[in-house]
Amino acid sequence: MGRLFGTDGVRGVANIEPMTAETALLIGRATAHVCKRHKDRHRVVIGKDTRVSGYMIENALTAGICSMGVDVLLVGPMPTPGIAFITRSMRADAGMVISASHNPYQDNGIKIFSRDGFKLPDAVENEIESFITAEHIKDIRPTAAEIGKAFRIDDAIGRYIVFCKNTFPDHLSLGGLKLVLDCANGATYKVAPIIFSELGAEVITINDHPNGMNINDHCGALYPEMLMVAVVKHGADAGLAFDGDGDRLIAVDEKGSCLTGDHLLAICAKSLKEAEALRNNLVISTPMSNFGFQEAMRRLNIQTASAEVGDRYVLKMMRERGAVLGGEQSGHIVFLNHHTTGDGIISALQLLAIRQESGQQLSALAKIMQSAPQRLINVNVSRQPALDSVKALQEAIRKAETELDGRGRVLVRYSGTQPICRVMVESLDASRTDRLAEALAALVKQELG
Repeated sequence: MGRLFGTDGVRGVANIEPMTAETALLIGRATAHVCKRHKDRHRVVIGKDTRVSGYMIENALTAGICSMGVDVLLVGPMPTPGIAFITRSMRADAGMVISASHNPYQDNGIKIFSRDGFKLPDAVENEIESFITAEHIKDIRPTAAEIGKAFRIDDAIGRYIVFCKNTFPDHLSLGGLKLVLDCANGATYKVAPIIFSELGAEVITINDHPNGMNINDHCGALYPEMLMVAVVKHGADAGLAFDGDGDRLIAVDEKGSCLTGDHLLAICAKSLKEAEALRNNLVISTPMSNFGFQEAMRRLNIQTASAEVGDRYVLKMMRERGAVLGGEQSGHIVFLNHHTTGDGIISALQLLAIRQESGQQLSALAKIMQSAPQRLINVNVSRQPALDSVKALQEAIRKAETELDGRGRVLVRYSGTQPICRVMVESLDASRTDRLAEALAALVKQELG
């Protein structure tokens, strides 16, 4: 068995290692063993998105955890950030999410939250993995009354709905707004329409009928095109697209134009600074953030710092540097004054609060930054050697950077969750951006495909 944990938990094709029922059982056992360091009866929350394979993984995890004498609290389909909240709220020892986030339905994954609602640090993930591979806990077998039980928490969705609504200012309402929600046939399909309608908005939903196989299927945060059309068709004030597990947000303005995570981050940073609530005058982003975002922050005299790509690394740097706001271009936005992890619904509520408070349409708010032309190409790869060891690629990157001469940038990196190499080029010249990105992508396919 190779390394289990990647940049966002364990992930792979469902029913193929490592996402098999057998390995999920072992992950459940090892996680339960780590949890038992605390006193009293132990409990682990398990939630999932809408993938058909979630049933298989859920039952295997539950069996593994109960076999170690730890109880399981089952909440069913719920956004990933909802599991983090319930874990904290129920004072459980850990929370486990069965989801492959934005990946297609045939994939699945397991993410683990600690008792404080934060994703597990690398050291604890490594420890869990060591218990699995070294079989140190193979013979720990509680019996009789010491075996764990499983309980279903029927009011978990209601608790999460109240939690999200409480992040929206009391003196504001969404009354008078028409919103289109794209739930990606994923974990937000129940909770999101309730939250926004209860705050007063007229809500139109699309992609809110999951069947286990249509999650993220050309819809949601990764594919906002359908939402862009729907916003214009219905004359809506905004569109909100979530990904399959609900931790990302991509917004669409009233004109049908897409706002990336960089736009959302810039709008919220400006608002927080004006309210004197942007702690340390700092926003955390990643190398994937657009050149235009950095320019906008400079104009606003807001400091930025760049973390590794991945919301867990953004959050890690936020905690280290004392920031309350951070995020990624992909739509992962973390508001540490509201939650311990990225939450697409909470991000949408903060954006709409700014819209209501300012009286400005999203298209006007989005003018805070001008995106530099960017081309991102995902290349499927069959192997992943260290990129700095691929001499032809490194030479091509150097030539591209020389041509850009400081008026753009090149970023080539592997995905942390899929067998993909991402090639990103940014410059003020769209044709040059496309040409360089396509040439580098072709070389990556030649060398690594």
